[in-house]
Amino acid sequence: MFCATEVNSSFYRRHRLATYARWAESVPDDFRFSVKAPKHITHELQLRNGEPDLDAFLAEVAPLGNKLGCLLFQLPPRLEFERATVQRFFEALRERYSGAAVAEPRNVTWFGSEAASLLATFEIGLVAADPSPLADAKQPSRRQEVNYFRLHGSPRMYYSSYPPAYLKKLADRMSAAARNARSIWCIFDNTASGAAADNALALSRILKETRAPSRSDKPSSVA
Repeated sequence: MFCATEVNSSFYRRHRLATYARWAESVPDDFRFSVKAPKHITHELQLRNGEPDLDAFLAEVAPLGNKLGCLLFQLPPRLEFERATVQRFFEALRERYSGAAVAEPRNVTWFGSEAASLLATFEIGLVAADPSPLADAKQPSRRQEVNYFRLHGSPRMYYSSYPPAYLKKLADRMSAAARNARSIWCIFDNTASGAAADNALALSRILKETRAPSRSDKPSSVA
């Protein structure tokens, strides 16, 4: 039913190489996985001195092969943007990995021009999240090659379903982003009440009706 999914469990625990290999073998050739980086890297180390853990994480996801579509680095609300730390971390990432990657910061200090410029240097996209600490953070930058919409549910996170009017506006935003971006991701994280699948299917229908540019006719993904 879907052309992609986000592996969120990797944030909490490590998975065996055989698990990633089995996932890769179980889906069509055009299916893609986004994988969330471990919380030890993002929340405990807060991007500092994380090279050994980064090496371990990249080795674990390697069995996905070309079905690894994106890496997601969700950052804790307490983590402020600090240029030297961020630059060292993403330099280390790019020395090891050249594929798509996005960051989901939740501190307002990440949404200024300095942070945007540094992330652009390393081709790290900013997640357009809902809810978000800033209104501007709900819309991805036009300069990003990878646009990643991550919808947690609002007003009740993880539970609330998005109404048709919201999904229509989201489809318009995705269509606009597709004019400049290399790839578009849309992940519904409002899974606690089962709303995510319905929202993804509804969004897919809207996109087909408006003939929005997309990689596949399959629906947007559920986390």
